Amino acid sequence: MKVSVYKKANLPDHPGVYFFYKGGEILYIGKATSLRDRVKSYFGRDLIATRGPLLVDMVVQADHIEYQETDSVLEALILEAELIKRHQPRYNTKEKDNKSFNYVCITNEKIPKVLVVRGRKLNKSEYKKVFGPFPNGLQLREAMRIIRKIFPFFDNHSDKKQNYQFYKQLSLIPEKDQKNNIKNLILFFQGKKKQVIVNLKKDMMKYAKEKEFERAGEIKKKIFALEHINDVALIKDDLISTTKNNFRIEAYDVAHMSGKNMVGVMTVVSDGKIDNSEYRKFIIESQKDANDTGALEEILSRRFRHTEWGLPNLIVVDGGTAQVNVAHQVLSRYQYEIPVVGVVKDERHKAKALMGGEKIILAHKKSIILANVESHRFAITFHRAKRNKAFL
Repeated sequence: MKVSVYKKANLPDHPGVYFFYKGGEILYIGKATSLRDRVKSYFGRDLIATRGPLLVDMVVQADHIEYQETDSVLEALILEAELIKRHQPRYNTKEKDNKSFNYVCITNEKIPKVLVVRGRKLNKSEYKKVFGPFPNGLQLREAMRIIRKIFPFFDNHSDKKQNYQFYKQLSLIPEKDQKNNIKNLILFFQGKKKQVIVNLKKDMMKYAKEKEFERAGEIKKKIFALEHINDVALIKDDLISTTKNNFRIEAYDVAHMSGKNMVGVMTVVSDGKIDNSEYRKFIIESQKDANDTGALEEILSRRFRHTEWGLPNLIVVDGGTAQVNVAHQVLSRYQYEIPVVGVVKDERHKAKALMGGEKIILAHKKSIILANVESHRFAITFHRAKRNKAFL
């Protein structure tokens, strides 16, 4: 597809879902904070480095683009899942094994639970309703956090002790209202937000007439939340992945002395420059011996729970095949496709080889080395400080 075809589509700077077509066939469906900026990113020179050869082939095959606007990124994420389920575009299914997708499932219990279930564990007959597939697990978790503030629900995956106060408050909600929350949540996932708002306004008027002003006020807050959905974390996540002039590299390293005082760090290089305001420290909790790959897995797992940090364009790990494989495993678990480069060192701890995609290494070699050197320096400094503190 030529850039001129993209320009003719005249996409808006607005959230929504976009479709790449070849004739009458939908090749690929995606969602965006800005339809204009997201689709424009498919015509950048660095597409193969940032999105991979599969989507490059998709863009070559496509001959026109269509789109559908939504009121928010959250609604775009839900609509994307529904449309992927309906149309089964070949490049969406090629990009990721269906078994690694996530689904939102409503149970058949008296007061239904709302669960996020991986495709490989899904048996649709066990549930009242199933929504999905959702390609991006991390964004789905953030979406569920937003939705849960509007329509509180029980699930099986929360730490009951950690969320004791939430569950205590939820248990005080009358059974009828809990069921209404689930009913409205289902309508929302069906793309019927307007119907949800109509239902809530009826309930609000009913409670106001009955002079139950506190309950009417609670419903008014729900209506406001639906009409002004605050999906900042989803927006930030999407913007980082489409910002052409902000190539963010995150480098990770581990430091310890024979497994003692084990720490890990994340350093950041943006557009070739160190950004130490984005550095992060991790005290390793899961490893009691000198297991560098285990420590790296913990660091990456903890890092990707932080949706508010956004996403990198490239991950750099200190080490070879084992470290690169661990990084890919964690990324797969969180449903992200981010390139990984491993920096293999010689006996003097100098970089002797880089493992990863040839094109992305050639394009960003200096920044990769800089990020790795910084992560090693920062890890050693943090480890020494922790060790010295332990001696006091």
